[in-house]
Amino acid sequence: MSTDKIYDMVIIGAGLSGIGAACRFRTKFPEDSLALIETRDAIGGTWDLFRYPGIRSDSDMLTLGYDFRPWVGDKTLADGPSIKRYVETVAEEYGITPYIQFGSKVTSLDFSSDDDVWTVNISDVKTGDMRRIQTRFITSAAGYYKYEEGYTPEFKGRDDFKGEIVHPQHWTEGLDYSDKKIVVIGSGATAVTLVPELAKTAGHVTMLQRSPSYVASIPSKDTIGNFFRRILPAKTAFKINRAKNIWISKYMYEKARKNPEKTKEWFRKKILKSLGKDYPVDKHFSPKYDPWDQRVCMIPDEDMFIAIREGRASVETDHIEKFTSDGILLKSGETLKADIIVTATGLNVVFNGQSDLSIDGEPISVSDSFGYKGIMYSGVPNLVSVFGYTNASWTLRADLISQFAVRVITHMKEKGFTRAVPLAPEGMPRRPYLDFQAGYLQRVFDELPSQGDRHPWQNLQNYKMDQKLMLEDPIEDGALTFSKLNPVKMAAE
Repeated sequence: MSTDKIYDMVIIGAGLSGIGAACRFRTKFPEDSLALIETRDAIGGTWDLFRYPGIRSDSDMLTLGYDFRPWVGDKTLADGPSIKRYVETVAEEYGITPYIQFGSKVTSLDFSSDDDVWTVNISDVKTGDMRRIQTRFITSAAGYYKYEEGYTPEFKGRDDFKGEIVHPQHWTEGLDYSDKKIVVIGSGATAVTLVPELAKTAGHVTMLQRSPSYVASIPSKDTIGNFFRRILPAKTAFKINRAKNIWISKYMYEKARKNPEKTKEWFRKKILKSLGKDYPVDKHFSPKYDPWDQRVCMIPDEDMFIAIREGRASVETDHIEKFTSDGILLKSGETLKADIIVTATGLNVVFNGQSDLSIDGEPISVSDSFGYKGIMYSGVPNLVSVFGYTNASWTLRADLISQFAVRVITHMKEKGFTRAVPLAPEGMPRRPYLDFQAGYLQRVFDELPSQGDRHPWQNLQNYKMDQKLMLEDPIEDGALTFSKLNPVKMAAE
């Protein structure tokens, strides 16, 4: 099956990253052809999928939003529906919506070395019918986790439980949890969001964790930022406030990494101040790892701590022995009674939306490659993959990647190149793709690309350094190589 049209760009995914990439591409190349392939029937990605109570961002909206279309609102952390509306609005304003092919899942991608074109095989989600399109360049913004199912460990006795079990990724619409005893299994961003929200009407909510996470309270409204918004023009205030938030985030992260013991004590004192000097903070809120080895959980205005103080919520740190008919038996012998169990146990990480990759029909695995600037894969041409920050707002890095893709394509157009492919040096040592200990990544490290021991084969996770690498450094750096189709072959075509 062949197709006459060859798109200039195909973007996989119409979530926050995909819409941002499309806006950047359309702004720079308004005459070029574009298609966004979206599995779901709506824009928004994560913010359309997750519907659990209290769903919100865990990064400030001035940096989670786009810098070319500022977020308007006074809340530091925004609720999920508001973020979804924001992404939809931006797509409409930039004319992106008509280019989205909804209900379409990319199943495989094959690059042809004969004509430097990708063939994208697509399945209709409802009918299963297959079609294919071709494109010169691909931006994979499909997200980093499996949308079909969240991660849930095997729990002994799960079938014995007589109540309801729900995963936040697949929240039961209309679930009545008022006056119910609820156990939320997990200690990450989802769990600390759910606990105070459920505790507003539930009988009691217990957060059950195997080990603690770092939790920090931040103001729900940015007092300084809102002051600048009142006294300065909107664009000026946005630039100042966004720069401020980026600087604060970078400063806090670097300070924590340089002096982890002092930072641990800072967290400890803050939580004792919130929960009282007699609270067992060392048991429930003192992780064994250093700050930012995993992402810090942000809560607005101490909402979870308030729920704990008022007795509407509590924390248990223990291992699960098994589910029982009316709750959970812990290794310690204690039983947690429950009407509802929420398994906030994480995500199933995937790359490129689980699509198979091949070159000239030969399958390739990204796990065999090196990550070039944490953006492209060695040996894989004309493909950019969006993976954001683990220590700051996802969108900060996603937008840098989109701008880098525009730079690469601009360079190719100016020089007449048809292929851009990173080539890794022979014998370079392999290192984990990310220096990050979150369980959802640890489970799949062997499926991810490797990181090298030198620039540009490192995934730095540093916004200021990435700005230089992606926006300022020369495109032709000796690692990213460019080539043209044979002129005789081009003339024949």
